Amino acid sequence: MGLKAVLFDFNGIIINDEPIHEQLIEQILIAENLRPKRGEFRQICLGRSDRVCLKELFSRRGRVLTEGYLNQLISRKAQAYQERIAEMPELPIYPGLEDFILKLRTANLKIGVVTGALRSEVQLVLNRANLVKYFSVITSGDDLTVSKPEPDGYLLAIEQLNQEFKNLNLQASECLAIEDSPAGITAAKRAGMQVLGVANTYPFHIIQRQANWTVDYFRDLELERLQQVFSGEKFQSTVT
Repeated sequence: MGLKAVLFDFNGIIINDEPIHEQLIEQILIAENLRPKRGEFRQICLGRSDRVCLKELFSRRGRVLTEGYLNQLISRKAQAYQERIAEMPELPIYPGLEDFILKLRTANLKIGVVTGALRSEVQLVLNRANLVKYFSVITSGDDLTVSKPEPDGYLLAIEQLNQEFKNLNLQASECLAIEDSPAGITAAKRAGMQVLGVANTYPFHIIQRQANWTVDYFRDLELERLQQVFSGEKFQSTVT
């Protein structure tokens, strides 16, 4: 067994846009005559899709959304997100990300995105940041009706990579997931993957309790050490 693929979360790992999403969710609630609550976005929405986030937020306020109206809200938020990104002179891509991706490419590892974000949002950011060329697959919120912490997105990414590369024969144990939230870490582990946690969104000590490895920044990661672990030379989980 060895490391064959690295699967990135999107929001909070590739781009620091979670404050934008929180603002847009609050705008939707206010437009619907509902009051945002402090800390609720972090508790309910981080690491999860807009569909799951909005359904839960409205449900807590006694509102049941039809699928049609939920889709309208998601589309409204997606349009606002694209407008906000277009206004930014420079995208808040995390430092060290591209250098880390280039290391993965040099090591001939397959690279993908697994996220609850909409495909249009992911492609918009990756194209503008000139990163889309590095990713073989994008598994997005458009592909699934469930969200992290369910493992479905990661399992689908394995299927997509095996379809793209016929001789890859990729297994979950040969994948490294990179996540910033407890929901994302749980999803990857339920899929049978080891997880690198990056302390972009939650404090280091919280991520460290759940991830197999934890770093503050991409530059802190030693890819060679990870490859040795996946080759069976040594492994020590930080999970308690």
